Amino acid sequence: MAELPIAVITGTTHGIGTITSRELARAGYRVVMLCRNVAAADVVAQDIMRDLPGSQVEVVRCDLADLASVRAAARTVQERIARIERLINNAGIVSTRRRFSVDGHELTFATNHLGPFLLTRLLLPAMGPGARIINVSSKVHYRGRMDLESIDDRQARYSSIAAYSRSKLANVMDTLVLARELGDTGIRVNCLHPGVVRTHLLPGWLNLVRPLFKRAILSPEQGARTTLYLALDGQGGRLNGEYLDENQQIRPAAAAACDRAAQDRLLARSAAWTGLDRAGA
Repeated sequence: MAELPIAVITGTTHGIGTITSRELARAGYRVVMLCRNVAAADVVAQDIMRDLPGSQVEVVRCDLADLASVRAAARTVQERIARIERLINNAGIVSTRRRFSVDGHELTFATNHLGPFLLTRLLLPAMGPGARIINVSSKVHYRGRMDLESIDDRQARYSSIAAYSRSKLANVMDTLVLARELGDTGIRVNCLHPGVVRTHLLPGWLNLVRPLFKRAILSPEQGARTTLYLALDGQGGRLNGEYLDENQQIRPAAAAACDRAAQDRLLARSAAWTGLDRAGA
């Protein structure tokens, strides 16, 4: 029996991540869910395998805010899997107050950017032509400001919307950088805005972001559509270095995301913060 293609997905215990995991399993992928809450992820995995007989879903613990945990998760995945066809960086948080990761970085930035940045680079050796990397960003990246010096400044003024917008801007910038770097390898890298989705972050977060959007709040099923388009659709698989909206339409990324000098600065600082600048550690 031929082995199933592998999809690695972060943040699968709620909303878009759960739907994405289920639909990839339905499409014939062996799904590896990377989650901080293993007990909750196990429940999701068992539900999917019960509803889709013959599907294969497994869980690996990964706390994206903890770089040691990210490294351990990447090692576990590489020990179990020879080749990854889909890597979907879906997990994300917003901290309504200033908090810091175990590595000393502002928590929203650490979870939404630094963790996925490191995870993606560590798993790249297991990816080849035809593989797809999908980063779930947000329309709020247009509001983001990438002041690298202030991210971990404990005295700087903190705004949850500003912190979240900055982390989502970093997602788009990193997508553009990686797509350019991998352009000749056949690995496709894209990012997306899923829409304003009714998830476990609501209602508190909804009250903060509602003024930024005019369209209706989407269900998780609706919010997963662009992720699934990029993961499963043939046309979506031909895209590279694009930012898509909730209707699977290509949109121009923010000017700040397209600034090559700013991209280079973010890349260098992210590599230093995650230790990747130390002989590819």
